[in-house]
Amino acid sequence: MSEKSFEMESYCHSIEDLDVCMDDYLYAYDMELDDYCISPSATERFGLEKHRFGKVQEQLAQIVYPEDMAMLAEDLAMVQRGEKEFHNLQYRWLSARKEIVWINCRGRVIHDSNGSPRYLIGCINEIGQKQKADNTSGLLGEEGLRCYLEEHPLNGKKGFLLRIGIDNLKDINANHGIECGDEVLRRTVDAIQSVMQQNQHLYRMVSDEFILLDMGGGTTMEAAQYYRRIRRRIDTLTVEHQYDMVYTISGGVLGMSDMAEYSFSHMMKLTEYTLGRAKSGGRNQCYIYRPEDYDQYLHRKQLECRMRRAVRQDFRGFEAYFQPIVDGRTHKLYMAETLMRFTTDEGKPISPMEFIPILEDTGLIIPLGRWILRQALALCKEVHKVNPDFKVTVNLSYIQVLKSDVLLDIVSGIREFGLSPENLVVEITESGLLEENPNLKRFCKGLHNYGIQLALDDFGTGYSNFHYLHNLRPSFIKIDRSFTASALQNEYEYSLLQQMIDMAHNIDMRLCTEGIETTEELESIVRLEPDFIQGYYFGRPCPAKELLARYTEVSA
Repeated sequence: MSEKSFEMESYCHSIEDLDVCMDDYLYAYDMELDDYCISPSATERFGLEKHRFGKVQEQLAQIVYPEDMAMLAEDLAMVQRGEKEFHNLQYRWLSARKEIVWINCRGRVIHDSNGSPRYLIGCINEIGQKQKADNTSGLLGEEGLRCYLEEHPLNGKKGFLLRIGIDNLKDINANHGIECGDEVLRRTVDAIQSVMQQNQHLYRMVSDEFILLDMGGGTTMEAAQYYRRIRRRIDTLTVEHQYDMVYTISGGVLGMSDMAEYSFSHMMKLTEYTLGRAKSGGRNQCYIYRPEDYDQYLHRKQLECRMRRAVRQDFRGFEAYFQPIVDGRTHKLYMAETLMRFTTDEGKPISPMEFIPILEDTGLIIPLGRWILRQALALCKEVHKVNPDFKVTVNLSYIQVLKSDVLLDIVSGIREFGLSPENLVVEITESGLLEENPNLKRFCKGLHNYGIQLALDDFGTGYSNFHYLHNLRPSFIKIDRSFTASALQNEYEYSLLQQMIDMAHNIDMRLCTEGIETTEELESIVRLEPDFIQGYYFGRPCPAKELLARYTEVSA
């Protein structure tokens, strides 16, 4: 064996010996013999057949991100030509799962006895890895927690995980600076550590979250008490620092006995869920995990996935239904309200009370709003073959008004279907209104400019009804079914409804009473002389074909 090859063998033995001591990967590259050795742990990580190989650039091309190979080859060529004494390159490799892994590869050149570059020896570290420890808080990070749980499995043990999140840390950083945000982190750590007991460990997770791990058999109720003690300690620190920074924390508790699976990813998923529930509930509070709540959450997520898929598949499973609205005097069909229905692939109908909030939260209400508008206009055009005065109403979500150009969709749709603006009535539910929003103001003004009528739905259920009437100037108001039912059962509220109808007429506004289901209810409500009546008495929501058939009977 030559002296030179012996040197390479020596490098390889050292790399193999040190492999178990390092998270990074050592390497040695004999540029003359094209011989490469890397830490054995890299073989599994990057799908290498063995940790020592020849035809180096050909082998590296199998694990280097394709777009970065030319950059690597050029840098190595400069090293071999003696133009560089140090190799320092940040680029991408591919893991065994073909995931992108950012690395920093550094190495220095070792020359042979003739002074020519012979070996490149150095270290490769993954620069995209999660940080194992945090200097600001002085705590181990998520990787530290993962390693601890690998050495101390939770299976069958009692205790809890309390995930704590600082509320609105981003606002603190934005308004007061990163230094103030770091001080909030340190105060939070001090507050948590001040209440910690034996067999409890604290880790910093993402930027504003921590996990307190209890391995001493603590209960979820005790975890909630820890949260309250931590919150009180933060309040005390705030007073001691003369209210220089006021902030709150939220907490989510996961009991070890509540877990059916003990994988790290599953535990983190559940702790994220518990903290998310606390924050969505208003922040500055603690939520204790309940399996039934999580099952409901998963059901909601599954329903969300189903509806996303339905939208991609040309709105499969969604259907437009229509409910008649009749003239208050003649009881003839005057218009119809458009309603959305959804049925799963298994044929199970989902209540609008369940799926509409999901559509609004995800923004899917915007494409579905465009789709339901077209269904309504198509029906209106069909009915106009018999009755050109027929109108159709469409419910709009506040999400559509605030986050899309829904007025353009409406105007374009009316023109496309050859209808007049007065053939469409736009309904907005009062409970979702944000009247000071400039988008809402522009939208309502645009409706008036185009001659499209606006109806204020669920009138009587909010607190600012008359203010809305003044600012939005709707053409219609619709009395909610609950208010109508109360008026039909209570003399005082019946009189109040009469006053509301008279008021509407006095300001040149029309009114529709919803929820009429029986002959007795109809006879009672007719005496109040509403302009329009809607309810099961005249027909339940139904598909377009059924409404057309029923309309023919009514018109006959």
